[in-house]
Amino acid sequence: MRKYRALLLAVFALALLFSLFISLHPRGFSVYVVTIWSNQGILLALAAIAQFFVILVRGIDLSVGPIVALTNVAASYLVHGTPAATALGALAVIALGVVCGLANGTAVVFAGVQPIVATLASGAIFGGLALLLRPVPGGTIDDALSDMMTYDIHGIPTALVILIAVTAAVTWPLRRTRLGLSMYAVGSAEAAAFLTGTRVAAAKLLAYALGGVFASLAGLYVAMVTETGDAGIAPAYTLNSIAAAVLGGVSLSGGIGSPVGAVVGAFILKTVSSAMFFSGLPPLAQPFFEGLVLAIAIVISALGTVRARSRLAVYER
Repeated sequence: MRKYRALLLAVFALALLFSLFISLHPRGFSVYVVTIWSNQGILLALAAIAQFFVILVRGIDLSVGPIVALTNVAASYLVHGTPAATALGALAVIALGVVCGLANGTAVVFAGVQPIVATLASGAIFGGLALLLRPVPGGTIDDALSDMMTYDIHGIPTALVILIAVTAAVTWPLRRTRLGLSMYAVGSAEAAAFLTGTRVAAAKLLAYALGGVFASLAGLYVAMVTETGDAGIAPAYTLNSIAAAVLGGVSLSGGIGSPVGAVVGAFILKTVSSAMFFSGLPPLAQPFFEGLVLAIAIVISALGTVRARSRLAVYER
């Protein structure tokens, strides 16, 4: 219970917020409402997982939003046509995300640039490319694929099925493989990890590459939901992906957290937004409350870090 306290608190908060949202929604609990809620939540959840991997190795990725926008725009050009062409287009979009993530990792690992600086600069480049390719929203997405990804399977939202499968596929290797444990080790104590023979550079590059993969999956799923490409969506994902990760128990000091926590944090933020929409509060108040949630999450994370450092200091004395 103590080990997973932050995650359990996040799950409890999500359950309360979801109950509030359902009570406020005019249609109440239904397959339609839960499907729409899932489609909105998975977009931020995938971006939050992207942010999680970078934070895990004690970094921060301000280019998550721009990568989501760039891959979303790329999907609007590539993901349509014959089934083979659509599949190849989707793979190309994911490959683009990997390239973006590796570019960030290369700047941080080999050029020695601070993560916040490197990703701020690369984010400007990625966002500029997205605007260059798609100055105004448009493009085409395969209708059959879009419907398959955004509807439900026997009353269960497809988005939830996909998200559970993807989250499970990355969570197990993180705790069971050498590279996964290496990322946790690097985030916890990079110098100590290096002295024990951990391949620090490889762990960091992998983290940034995985960040690019999940940011591209978010961009691809945005295309599935909206059936268009929009370069202007970047700001909605950068800070919110950080807030979602922190709300889910991911420590900004690195080495602590899980993809599951990032997903739960993302759904907390989306549920707050949805509940506010149906509560009748002015739309202009939403950024204030979202910023307040982010501030609270950061304070909670900072207090956890201070307590951990205090225990370490006492142990060392």
